Amino acid sequence: MKPLVTSLILAAGLSWMPPLWGQTPLPSPAGDVLEVTQSVESNLGWDDRLFGPSGDKRALLRAIDYSLQYLQTPKAIEDYTKLNHPDITRDRVRRSLIRFRQLLVASRSEAELQRAVKREFTWYQSVGNDGQGTVGFTGYFEPTYAGSLTRTAEYRYPLYARPSDFEDWSKPHPTRGQLEGENGLGWQSPLRGTEIVWLGDRLEAFLVHVQGSAQIQLPNGQVMTVGYAGKTDHPYTSIGKELVNAGIFSLESLTLPKLIDYFHQFPEQMNEYLPRNQSFIFFKETQGQAATGNLSVPVTAWRSIATDKSIMPPGALALIHAPLPEPNALGQLEPTLVSRFVLDQDTGSAIKGAGRVDVFMGTGREAGDRAGLTNSNGELYYLLLKR
Repeated sequence: MKPLVTSLILAAGLSWMPPLWGQTPLPSPAGDVLEVTQSVESNLGWDDRLFGPSGDKRALLRAIDYSLQYLQTPKAIEDYTKLNHPDITRDRVRRSLIRFRQLLVASRSEAELQRAVKREFTWYQSVGNDGQGTVGFTGYFEPTYAGSLTRTAEYRYPLYARPSDFEDWSKPHPTRGQLEGENGLGWQSPLRGTEIVWLGDRLEAFLVHVQGSAQIQLPNGQVMTVGYAGKTDHPYTSIGKELVNAGIFSLESLTLPKLIDYFHQFPEQMNEYLPRNQSFIFFKETQGQAATGNLSVPVTAWRSIATDKSIMPPGALALIHAPLPEPNALGQLEPTLVSRFVLDQDTGSAIKGAGRVDVFMGTGREAGDRAGLTNSNGELYYLLLKR
């Protein structure tokens, strides 16, 4: 779910998240956002931890297979007809994934994989948000919260299904405040009767809107999964940015944990700030389905990223080079410069231009901690077989 900045607004699963505080990316014209680079191999280092007892090669292979699955679909054909980059075609991306997968399986060490990739692949670097390759990295995740299928004194804040007559709603659509009330309880909501689950914390319910999907722990021990089913026509407004504008936080100091602490300390402030995000999300029960990106395939923790799919190649193999939260010797998360192979499998309404990447951190509290601390600049590269 960015600091917790997340972004994505598509029609499936978790991927839609907008940032809690937001950055303003510079627009980049399609076709000139990726440039061939020759020096990447010597600059990045190879610390992907794919090999050895703690390596996660299987996760990367699984993410590659999801991209290959997507690339065989009519959606992929349509997506690539819209991508304005003559060197990057669906077939080249597909062949690149197949070959990289073969090399990954056959290689016995990071060095062996490095040599093979250097020999067979061309690197394309994103020009970033400044034309010099600077890319802003944030993180998103799938939260896990407690909830109930019925409203109780403990569980009072609902998530709503998409109304059956939504296509007939007049525009502009009702605002968040009109749909859930100033206090978020929805007693007078026109959506009454479409609730699918109730949560015990108003901010948690709001964060499900931000993240786009969640796992809900029910009182009987069962787990309910919910995902994105649609949204109103209002644009997303970052409540974090609103807090920064009000002078409550500086942009540099704001993180998700601090935002949560602030609203828990001053719960009445939720009445003031949460309705400022007039955009409203509808949900559906997903029957245990894994968090899914806009390619309609599951996203993989630490191996899936979200970018602007109007200019970046969907499903493609990429490498990110950026400071990301990693446990130190004391088990505390701190920014650590990493180079990691990833698959470009998601997008988002707040992820615009060549200078934004959102990294999927996984499900649950630890993933949320990582996502909430991810806010750094780095570099983004795509790998394609030499022509």
